[in-house]
Amino acid sequence: MKKLMMIAAMMLAAVTVSAQEAGQAFLKPMVGGTLTNVTKADGKMKFGLVAGAEFGYMCSEKFGITAGALYTMQGAKGKNGMPDLKLEYINVPVLANYYVAPGFAIKAGVQAGFMTKAKSDGADLKELYNKVDFSIPVGISYEFSDFVIDARYNFGLSKIGKKEYTDTSNKNSVIMLTLGYKIPF
Repeated sequence: MKKLMMIAAMMLAAVTVSAQEAGQAFLKPMVGGTLTNVTKADGKMKFGLVAGAEFGYMCSEKFGITAGALYTMQGAKGKNGMPDLKLEYINVPVLANYYVAPGFAIKAGVQAGFMTKAKSDGADLKELYNKVDFSIPVGISYEFSDFVIDARYNFGLSKIGKKEYTDTSNKNSVIMLTLGYKIPF
């Protein structure tokens, strides 16, 4: 009985995985959550939301590129009496996607983030932070039917604080998990 269940599950997985075709273009709206922190700061991981869309193009059956715009809540949760830091960005990732198996991709690229909000204890702190943030996103994704589960980690490259106001060694650290839907065209 266990073998029969395993065979049925494998057949279902084979049927529901999306085929990757060279020359295929798609739009992928996506939504999910983030766990973020600021490096070298005395804070804890903070939960936030991420939403947006990516445009993709399959260069071959195994390789594709994506570019998008994602609204992302970032920052850090305060501890030891420190207030929460709430940062919000419009992130623009450009990723290379390599399909190691049907529906399963590893990805890496570059990302520019444009700050839209910086608050702590209700105070607007936007003037204390750099307006542009650069990072290197790396991750994996799995596609079934036209749904895509995507997990990424963004390695912050830019120092987020302006030299004259804050500790300039702090960088963003972001874990993202999203669910998207591919709309081919």
